Amino acid sequence: MRKIILAIALAFGAVSAQAAEPIEGNWKTASGSTAQIAPCGGAFCVTLKSGKFAGKQIGKMSGNGGSYKGEITDPETDKTYSGYGTVSGNALKMKGCVLSILCKSQTWSRL
Repeated sequence: MRKIILAIALAFGAVSAQAAEPIEGNWKTASGSTAQIAPCGGAFCVTLKSGKFAGKQIGKMSGNGGSYKGEITDPETDKTYSGYGTVSGNALKMKGCVLSILCKSQTWSRL
């Protein structure tokens, strides 16, 4: 009986590890800067770690699995847009939109 309980506990632990938020980590942006995405207050904050705007938080997104939404700020213009992120392996497709009509996309790479 103990072996069965141990096996079940290990199986649930493996499932929990696989269900971890894949957006977390360091990403190379389209401009070549490094952005860190980390948990913050029930969401994920996007902060630039290198480049001209190092230290600036440029987004906050919520979601799980591989799909996220929130806000993203263009550090050059300081304008904030509705943001969307989709994780697929080591790629993160980021999309910012104005009125959900005019959108611009970038693909970031996991470091």
